[in-house]
Amino acid sequence: QVQLVESGGGLVQPGGSLRLSCAPSQKNFNIYHMGWYRQAPGQERELVAGISGGSRTNYADAVKGRFTISRDNASNTVYLQMNSLKPEDTAAYYCNSNPVRLGWGKGTLVTVSS
Repeated sequence: QVQLVESGGGLVQPGGSLRLSCAPSQKNFNIYHMGWYRQAPGQERELVAGISGGSRTNYADAVKGRFTISRDNASNTVYLQMNSLKPEDTAAYYCNSNPVRLGWGKGTLVTVSS
């Protein structure tokens, strides 16, 4: 069964940047519509950014202008560039198809704190 593997999280100060990556555990597994999701403690998981196979993108209002989703179709990798990070961006970040059709990976934890 294909798994999605997220990486790139960490501890960063407010105003800092991180770049998250998501790749399938099996090569040549391509998903047309992908998304990055996040779940903060005590809150529901939410979609923060989506991208189509043609690289059309959409963003949650909370991250517009700060986050950029992109993809490398050759490696089936999806990225999330996060700039101007805020404490409220602290969450576990996950990738999945958009809408969600796959099992969830382990996610990668992003902590924004001084």
